Amino acid sequence: MSREYVEAILLAVALALFLRTFVVQAFRIPSGSMEDSLLVGDFLLANKFIYGAKIPLLDVRLPGIQDPKAGDVIIFQYPKDPDRDFIKRCVAGPGQTVELRNKILYVDGKRTVDPPRSKYTDPVILPKDSAGANRDNLGLLTVPEGHYFMMGDNRDNSEDSRFWGFLSERYIRGKALILYWSWAPDANAPEYTGLLSVPSLVIYNTIHLFSRSRWSRIGKLIH
Repeated sequence: MSREYVEAILLAVALALFLRTFVVQAFRIPSGSMEDSLLVGDFLLANKFIYGAKIPLLDVRLPGIQDPKAGDVIIFQYPKDPDRDFIKRCVAGPGQTVELRNKILYVDGKRTVDPPRSKYTDPVILPKDSAGANRDNLGLLTVPEGHYFMMGDNRDNSEDSRFWGFLSERYIRGKALILYWSWAPDANAPEYTGLLSVPSLVIYNTIHLFSRSRWSRIGKLIH
């Protein structure tokens, strides 16, 4: 009987690892760069096989169902630090041109329509040749093959392709699919400082479960 339990556990672990590696993976939103489409404390599932999942330890990607396209919300490894995961919206793909004029995005010479829940928080327009000018004004660029131009929906507060360049397809993890949980930030919540802090975290979050949970966001598809 014990052998059957061990085999069942090993099978469950292997299946979980397979699903996480090749099918779907959970991610958490740590910053406000995608507000108000995605909020700090949102938990989401990413579809990994749609673009082709990467084989662990190898720089090889399996064939995908489709390529990333403009409008897709994508999770990827930050090119400057691959140990960190970023989430942004693709605004242009290989061969397309990108230009920013006074905060307005043009792709292939045409003015784009901002995502429905995107926003601008700074009325100031940074002129060309000023510090941080790329935020609001960016000269005409052509996206190279195998790369994408990414931007956060919170256009004035996002570290994206305007500052670190094009995203190589090799860093893409998956397409954001659905919100499975949403947890509102709470400045009074205790912080994790080690195993001894776990009981207080569990007690506090259990007491505030209903007040902190953003129930209306759970189950929403990500567009």
